[in-house]
This record gives sequence, C-alpha cells and structure tokens, in this order.
Amino acid sequence: MKSEFALAFNEILEDKGLPKEVIIEAIKAAMVSAYRKSVGASAAQDVQVDIDFDKGTIAVFAQKEVTDSIFDERTEVLLEDARKVDPNCELGDLVMVESTPENFGRIAAQTARQGIQQKIRDAERAAQFEFFSKQVGEVTNGVVQAVNPRQATIGLDLKAEGIMLRKDMISGERFRIHDRIRAYVYEVKDSPKGLEIMLSRAHRNFLRRLLETEVPEIYHGIVEIRSIAREPGQRAKVAVSATQMGIDPVGACVGQRGVRIQAIVRELHNEKIDVIEWSPDTAVYISKAISPARVAGVYLNYGTGENKTATVVVAEDQLSLAIGREGQNARLAAKLTGWRIDIMSIPEAAHRALVQLRENPELAEYAQSEAETMAKVDELLQKKEEGRPLGLDDNTLIARFVDRFERRGEEERKLIEDERAMEIKRLRDEIDPRAFELNLLDVPEIKEHITILLQAAGLDTFGDLMLQTMLDPDAILAYEGIGPKSFENIMEAIPLVTFPEPEVVEVPESEAEPVAEVALEPEVEVETPQEPEVELDLPEEPEELPEEEPEPEPVVEEDEEEKSFAELFSLESTKIKPVREDDEEHLLMTGGKKKKAKKKRSYTIEYDPDEDQTFKQFKYRDEDDWENW
Repeated sequence: MKSEFALAFNEILEDKGLPKEVIIEAIKAAMVSAYRKSVGASAAQDVQVDIDFDKGTIAVFAQKEVTDSIFDERTEVLLEDARKVDPNCELGDLVMVESTPENFGRIAAQTARQGIQQKIRDAERAAQFEFFSKQVGEVTNGVVQAVNPRQATIGLDLKAEGIMLRKDMISGERFRIHDRIRAYVYEVKDSPKGLEIMLSRAHRNFLRRLLETEVPEIYHGIVEIRSIAREPGQRAKVAVSATQMGIDPVGACVGQRGVRIQAIVRELHNEKIDVIEWSPDTAVYISKAISPARVAGVYLNYGTGENKTATVVVAEDQLSLAIGREGQNARLAAKLTGWRIDIMSIPEAAHRALVQLRENPELAEYAQSEAETMAKVDELLQKKEEGRPLGLDDNTLIARFVDRFERRGEEERKLIEDERAMEIKRLRDEIDPRAFELNLLDVPEIKEHITILLQAAGLDTFGDLMLQTMLDPDAILAYEGIGPKSFENIMEAIPLVTFPEPEVVEVPESEAEPVAEVALEPEVEVETPQEPEVELDLPEEPEELPEEEPEPEPVVEEDEEEKSFAELFSLESTKIKPVREDDEEHLLMTGGKKKKAKKKRSYTIEYDPDEDQTFKQFKYRDEDDWENW
C-alpha cells in the first residue's frame, strides 16, 4: 500500500500537470533549504536529500570532514562513523554522511511548504511559457474570468491566464464571465510580475487565421491571401488570389450562399467583410479595392520613395460610395493596396485639368492641340454649375477629355520613373557587388548607434549606403537621429572601406590554347522502303568480309527455316525482336545489301552436300560465344 506521502505526491502531479522530475527537484530543493535553516548549515556545504516514496521517509546527507575529535557536528564526523559509510576513508577526507535531524519531516513540512509552492509555481510558469511561445501567431480558445474597463482576463490551457487590453477588443463587443471566446496570441512575455500572454481580437491576422480555418482552399494553399485591411467591428477588405488555374478565389472564400464568410462575420461581431480578387495590374487592383463603387479611371503617379499616389475618377453618383462613411472605404482601400488614393468626380477632374492646361507653360503645346475641346468642356462645366442637366454625349465628352489628359500625365511620369530607374541601375553597376553583401554592422569605421539609425531608415548594407550617397546625400540628413556630426562621420567612413582585388590565376600558354573542335557529319541512314526495321540489341563487331566469289541465289527450305527459328528463340541471352518469315527470307536473300550501319553481323559461305547447294550462314555475337541463326 502506498504511503500518504506518495498519494499526496501523485495528487500534486495530476493537479499541476508537470513532469515527475520537476516536482521531485522542487521538493528536494525545498528540503535542502529547510535543513540549512534548521541546523544553520553553511551554503558552501554540500547537502543532498533522498526521498523514499513507498515508506514516506526523507533522509538528508551532508558532506563532513573526517576527524578524530568533533568540534562542530554540522561539518565534522568521527573516523569510525565515517568508515561505516566509506571503509577506505582517512582523516581529512570529505564524506557524505546522513545527518537527518530528529522530527525533520514535521519541521521540513512547516519550513519548506512555501519553498515547495514557489518552486512548483516557477515550474508551472516555465512550462506555460514554453507552450505559449509556440502559439504566438495562432488562435487559441479561452474562458472569460474577469472583465474591467481596461482589460479582460482570459483563462487558457495549462491554467494560464491571458490578457486582452481594451484596444485589442472589437468595438461594441461586451464580454461576460464564463463566456467562451477565440483570440489571437500576438505576444508572450516572461516579466518579473509573471507570465504575460497578450491576446487580441482586433488584430488583422486574427481575420487571416479565421479565413484559414473556415476556407480549406486557403489552408491548403490553393487560394492565397495577398493583403488585409481592417477596422475592427466595422469593416474589412481582403484581397485573395488563386495559385491554380480554374479556381475562383472570391467564391471559395464566400462559400455557397455565403455560408463561409457569414461564420466569420458572426465571430467578428457582425463586422462587414469585402473579399476582392487581387490583380498584378495595379490600376485594376485599385479599382477593385474601391468596390462597391464603379470606377471610371485609375491613374498612377509613382513619385519618389513611398509617395505613390493613385488618382481615382468616378461618376458623380458614385463619389459618396467610393469615399464611404467618414472616408472609411477610401482608407481601407489605401491600406489594402499600399497606395495613397485621391478620389474625385469627373467634373472635378475636368476642372483641375483645365486649370493645369491654362497655367502650366510646359503644357502649352498640348493645350493648343486641345483648345477646341477645352472650350466645349468649359462651357459644359459652366452649364452644370448653373444647375442645368447635361446629356449623355456631354458627360461622355468630359470623361474622354479627362482620360486623355490624365493618361498623358501618366505616360510622362512613367518616362521620368524609367529614367530614374536607369540612373539607379547605372550607379549600382559602378559599385563593387561585394558592398551589397557587407552588413553595415560589420563596418567598424561607422559608429554603432549611427549604423542602427541607418538600418532603421532601410539602408541594411554598405552598398545601399553608397548608392544613397551617390543619388542624394542630403537625404541622409533627413533620417531620424542623423545630425551634421553623424553625417560627417558617414561621409568620412565611406572612402575608408575598400575591397581587395580578386586574385588572377595565370594559365600556362599550352593549357590556354583553344582546342579546335571538329564537327562530325551525322550518319545518314538509308532505309529501303520494302525492308522493315529490325532492331538488334547486340554489341558492334567488325564485319568479317569473305572472299569474293560468285554466289548463286540461296534456296532455303521450309524445314531449315523452321529449325533456325527454333534455335533462335532457344537463346535466352539474345534480345531479338520477333521477325516474320517473309522478313527473314528477305534478309537472307539480300545478304550484303543491307543499308543500316547499326546492323553489325558476319556470315560464312557453307555448302550442303545433300542438297548440292551453297548458302550464307549469318553469325551474331552474344557475350563471348558465336551462335548460328
């Protein structure tokens, strides 16, 4: 029967869910601490604890010096007592001797209780940290344990507690105690206050994980999520694309009658989700991102750096729909595409085009060619301002004028961008390629804090820094934290970084001479139409040419032919395709008139005295033996 100690130990194991070794080490450490406190032992003295679970006993062993007289029982032991443990010990040796105090079990239980509990809590926290560190970026389930105006406490697996701040909650969502919820784990920290597991339901990756759960095509990689823009609790836009032909990515995400997307909408507290198809064409992609509004035209201005602007022109009745309530649709479209989006109606775009054509001297030539159209458009815009309706043809005329003007500007901007890209490529070719493999942190000439600021600005390698100084060195001064002194250190350090010349291996002239290649003429095979191809898997042997003599036409009897076929098929090592009787007879009749060089065979002329005839006997090489056909 197990002791009460063993039963209590097993109960702790089941309750805490920790490995047996962890609990044992925690108890031993607590017992050692209790022994040191009870006898006043030094921390330098080696103390070990032995636990017998069956008997429920605890034994303490302390390291003591062997002496002939005892001055301190805590650190010394007599020679005769020490030899009971180690018969070979001598005076001055250190021996582990049992030193369990009387009533140590009760004393240890009182003294070590708090220590054991602390060790178990530390072991629990370590196990929780290891488990939830692997859960970062995943969705977990939990139960609401407490709610206050600042945060909610969520009970998780392994008796851990997660924290969901108010900013990580969906707006308008209210939790009650014991509600089961799903949340996204975005950070796990082991702070002095304890383990902190940060949860979120407002994170955009929470929507990504829900889509992977509800849509099998996304989980298996058939449909790919390209981008997500989200305003929690209100609206979200998701751009998807198919990795296989014939797959409708939007239909796969929405599901039959919207069953898949509706399950996610309910989980996100009725948040509206727009699923659009991603397109490699930026203009098409932006026009789809503005949906549900219909777009008349999208005109791109790449600008410099991250200043990419797209001008979206829509009809007047679609303007409010394109902008959305409080600009929500335009904001989400900009987040989704990564472009700054300007939305305007067709009359607004036409008015802006007229102003630029009249005031910009660089557009004077184009304005002269469009003078007649400009007059008509100006007249139509005045008519519209007076409140008079315009016809379909009038609106079409304005829309085409705007389209021509914006596309011309787009072409000019594209030419400027191409010239800039060519200049960047030219300067990049002038820089040693090894510079783009050298990390800025490995450049000792630049101070470390300056290197960190440069990498934060996007210059990761020494080659990137050199390229930026060649393009526009003043732009480095605009980086956050870079002042005149730092800029001076950068400019002084760049010339100091050099790269060794590559070693040139000299090749002897005899080896360097090129070897002339002789082009061999391909073999031309002449096939006789009447002769079918007979493939023989035989090694090539030099053909034995017999002496020339007149040969009468051989006559092969039926019995001889059948006999030679029987011999042929009895050869297991010879791999010859079956030959029809008429093919074989033709092969024997033609003899030396064969045309294909790959049919290497030899023959001899033999005389049959019984038939008084001569005939050819063909021979084929099979390994080391000759066999007759």
